[in-house]
Amino acid sequence: MFKIILLAFLSINIFALEISLQGAKEKHQDYSTLHLKDKDKFLCQEIKDDFGVVVKIVCAFTKSPTQKIQKIQNSFFEIDTESKKKTFFLVIKPYQKMKLLPMVFNLTKDDTTFSSNVELSNHWMIVGYKEVIPYMDKRTDSDVSINFPVTASEDKLPYVGSLDINGNPVYVKRVGDVTDYIKIKKYYKEKNYEHTLGLINDIMKEYPNSLFKAELLFYKIRVYSKLGENEKLIEVAKDYLRDYSSDENVPEVLSLIARSCDKAGMNSDADYFYDRLFSEHSDSVYAKWGYIYMAQALEISGNSAKARALYEKVLKETDNIDVALEASYKLAQNNLASSNFKEAAEHIQKIIKARPEFFSNENTDRSMGMMYEFIDNSDYISGTTIAKAVFEHMEPDDDRYEKLSKNIGIWLSKTEQKKEALAALNVYLEKFSEGSFVKEVQVAKDALFFDVNDENASAKLTAFDKLMQEYGGDSIGNKAIYEKAKLLMAEGKFKAALDMEKQLLTLDTQEYQDIPNLITDAAIGTMKQALKDKECNSVLVISSQHKIELSNEWDDGIYECAMKGADFILAKKMADRNLKSKDIQQRKKWLYRYIKVDFATGNYSNVIEASKELITLIGNDQNSEYKDVHRYIFDTYHRLEDANKMIEAITNLVKVYKDDYLDIDRYVAIMVVGSNKKDNNLVIEYGEKIMKIQKISASHAQSPFVEFALYQAYLDRENYNKAHEVIKSLDILELNKNDRSRQKYLLGNILTKLWKDKDAQKAYQEAIDADKNSAWAGLAKSAKEL
Repeated sequence: MFKIILLAFLSINIFALEISLQGAKEKHQDYSTLHLKDKDKFLCQEIKDDFGVVVKIVCAFTKSPTQKIQKIQNSFFEIDTESKKKTFFLVIKPYQKMKLLPMVFNLTKDDTTFSSNVELSNHWMIVGYKEVIPYMDKRTDSDVSINFPVTASEDKLPYVGSLDINGNPVYVKRVGDVTDYIKIKKYYKEKNYEHTLGLINDIMKEYPNSLFKAELLFYKIRVYSKLGENEKLIEVAKDYLRDYSSDENVPEVLSLIARSCDKAGMNSDADYFYDRLFSEHSDSVYAKWGYIYMAQALEISGNSAKARALYEKVLKETDNIDVALEASYKLAQNNLASSNFKEAAEHIQKIIKARPEFFSNENTDRSMGMMYEFIDNSDYISGTTIAKAVFEHMEPDDDRYEKLSKNIGIWLSKTEQKKEALAALNVYLEKFSEGSFVKEVQVAKDALFFDVNDENASAKLTAFDKLMQEYGGDSIGNKAIYEKAKLLMAEGKFKAALDMEKQLLTLDTQEYQDIPNLITDAAIGTMKQALKDKECNSVLVISSQHKIELSNEWDDGIYECAMKGADFILAKKMADRNLKSKDIQQRKKWLYRYIKVDFATGNYSNVIEASKELITLIGNDQNSEYKDVHRYIFDTYHRLEDANKMIEAITNLVKVYKDDYLDIDRYVAIMVVGSNKKDNNLVIEYGEKIMKIQKISASHAQSPFVEFALYQAYLDRENYNKAHEVIKSLDILELNKNDRSRQKYLLGNILTKLWKDKDAQKAYQEAIDADKNSAWAGLAKSAKEL
């Protein structure tokens, strides 16, 4: 009978139990076999319904696994686990039909078999099939039938064994170095490097001419590499390369000696061995390892960019999964060190897809270091990706186990993966009901309630994700992408829908003709939501990337975000489209905003013209919310250094605001204009205003500049009493030594003019005492001597 067998194999080991799942064909009919093996016998039973159909098979074990087993399934079986009262159960449910069979006999060893009906066995096989069980006849045995054993042994023929070239028997004496060499390989595989090294030395001493000398030296080199014994490795490797230059392991030895030379500071020797490795064994996988070792040395020397180029070269050229994983990991580390977090995250995702267990075992410590680097830089997705891979293979008695379980949930809660966060937090609470972080985890879980309480929509989204994963690239997967985006839009999750833009753009536009509109609507919805939430950065990004123009009702928010983000072009655009509004209130508002944009961008002629129009529209409304247009026009003239217009503008500003503390700097500017124009009236008018405002506000930010200028103006007008009053007012303020010396000198000077010589002498002395090295102290000394 012609048969085609197609096998798909899955094998899992938990405690001493081995689960092996295979798929095949017989007579063009698919079937599957599931083998369960353990060193101890265990119970398996079929559970049937009222019609005699097997609905499930349950196997019981007295031991529980140290790690959680994910659900396993194929087209015939679904394998799940349960734990009750310290008993571990495997529950196998059929998708088609299935049959449980104890594998009592080993046909490679046993000659005799018989029909066996046992409840306990070390090995059970479950056959899953559609209609007819393959390779078997279904029959019912009579209760009174006799179970005869079947013996299948054949006559034994004489055994000669190996023959030499002449046809004579070859006699091989088993020697000790053969057995010990096998032990060496075993110890090395078990990572028992000290025992490996000791046994190698013993063998080489006992069997100096062993046929396995090349292999012994090779393993010695390997062990020294693992133990970091670089100088010893170099010594042994040189002997090996001299005596066994054509050995198949030369490429690996060259890569290891080159790395050790680098580590030992023997750079020229390292270059020599690297050159041999790359020139003589360029096609070897160890040439790729050599590039990785070379790149590591370059990183240590500070040449990070050249190291990155070598890692990328290896990743591009290799077809070896171990090399590719190490290169990706090194690239992630390299990019992290250069703050290229996005690129580092991409390499982490590649490792996770290829072999998530890479992050555990020997790599656990360095992987956790990288994990915290991502978290410290707020990349919670990459951080938790590594954390989950490490946690999956970490022993429960590890001191870091509970904290890592907690962190996975907490970190995920800071991402958009709210459902995964909730599941992770629940895992922690189930595993550590009285753990150290229960309160923190419970708070994080409660915070997720509002994100994951829409069960129906969430269930649909989960289903769509599953379809997209299982049917990626075909019509079902594409339809799932489209329907998920529509559902997200219906649920108001516009940003999530917009995040699917790349996936949506891969769809057939003939079949899904509204994709452009769907993306635009998602962008509009996201932008509106960002406006409501005042997330101005998102508003500006979407406006720029998608060229979205919302209706006029959103102009206020867009304008505010544009001004906040200094996008004056967008702000000006919003103002321009509203300047001609027929609504007088809207027109005033947008004229005012137009002025603010032009003032910020230095378009002063526009500011002046628009300000005049706005002032006309405001009229005599002293309470107008746009009345600080007077301040803008004054500040514009100030920037243009138009003194006459500044005087004109300050007059209007004072009419509107009276004496307002916010205008004190503007009054100072007018005093400067007055001083430059020798207009003491201006100096006195605005100087007095400033002194009045400062007295009311108990703030003297403009002192003593104002008092000195006002004093001089009163002095010029020979109003000595006012000059004395002004300069005397500084007595109660805290001044630096130079200003105090100046104030006391000016006080003495005005007292002299008021014929109060005794008081003047005292003031002059105080000027000297305040700062004897100042010019004012010198003037005071001269004044005292007169």
